[in-house]
Amino acid sequence: MEELKRLEKFQSVVSSITCHGLLSSSSSSTSDSASSSRFISNLVLFLVQPCGELDLESKLGLVSEFLPKISGPFLEKISSSLELDDEATTPVNTISESEKSYVKRSVMDNVDPFMSQKHQEVVAMVGLDAMKRANSTLEDFSRSYFMFHRLDINEPQSIFRYLPVLSFTESYIYQMDALNEKIVSESACGSQVIYSSHGWNAESRVLFETEPLKPLGDLLEREGLLTQRIQQEFKSGEEYWALERKLCHALSNKNKICLEDVMRAIHLKSFDYRVLNLLLYKLRREEVNELHMDFLSVSEFLVEVADDLFDYEDDVLENNFNVLRMFVGIFGSSNAPTELAKRISEAEEKYEEIMKSLDPYLSSNYQRRCEEATKEGGKISGHSLGTWNIPAVISDEEAYRAAIKPGFS
Repeated sequence: MEELKRLEKFQSVVSSITCHGLLSSSSSSTSDSASSSRFISNLVLFLVQPCGELDLESKLGLVSEFLPKISGPFLEKISSSLELDDEATTPVNTISESEKSYVKRSVMDNVDPFMSQKHQEVVAMVGLDAMKRANSTLEDFSRSYFMFHRLDINEPQSIFRYLPVLSFTESYIYQMDALNEKIVSESACGSQVIYSSHGWNAESRVLFETEPLKPLGDLLEREGLLTQRIQQEFKSGEEYWALERKLCHALSNKNKICLEDVMRAIHLKSFDYRVLNLLLYKLRREEVNELHMDFLSVSEFLVEVADDLFDYEDDVLENNFNVLRMFVGIFGSSNAPTELAKRISEAEEKYEEIMKSLDPYLSSNYQRRCEEATKEGGKISGHSLGTWNIPAVISDEEAYRAAIKPGFS
């Protein structure tokens, strides 16, 4: 979690620089803009670090005096000198062939996580808090998906045999999702996230341009568990996070929302469940059952809608992606429930049709699990066909936030 705190600190600096107009938005490309933001932010962080008895004014005076004296050739000479020193001091035969192209580091290390990864590899790590909060998802996954692998949830060996990989994977994804939600939430009040004319804000570019799920993919690949399908789901996750930022920012600024984007996002949202399911196939050395995947895909859509209806008010407060919020933004408060009900009915018809092709015993067990989950309530994989409760919509989100959380806006 130390790394997450450090990322938040870095993001805050980028925001402050953008808010104060210290960087021009007319960079030749978004990558140039992101690199400029990163460089200036690191410079600011360096300047505010304690250094003997120098105060901030003294540091600024020194920089102002010294910078005009620095030339490109001088910096190139220093850079070349440092590279030669590194070569001269590197012990012979201490680096294996596999290590020559990169230097492993932990994402918890106190280094710039946004620097080029050409010569280094970020090692995926998770925090205890993420593991705790991912636990409910793992429990639900075990109770809802293990039956599709002929695994008995009541047998401990069925769980603990695969728990390390499944737990680590879900915890890592949760950490990245939490960072994305924080960016999205802050955009509602405008305190941190400032969007550029390119549609991306400097913080989100810096944070997500380095492929947030690549370290996890690298780890799974080393374990012989990474498949093309899992890589595709990682791309789905990154696409969902991008859509979440885009849609929530548009909604909070009363901009137009595209229905296709909303439907795409709600279908992508359960990518972590699909990653866990595909991992379980790989761990068990079994071929993926496409019928089961198709059925679960429809079920996941219905589950996500059910979760969004359950969390609707909270998602409005936190500016989280929520399908009902988006439908209100597209169709208006009076038509949104009806339009959403149409999509639910279509999905239920497809759900019931595919269920007829399932093994009767499996179908019965899954229906029983859905009923259990519905009774338990909360954000779990449960939906009761034909018994949906769409909450009263909130037509003025700003007024609602102000009433519930004074000072929010």
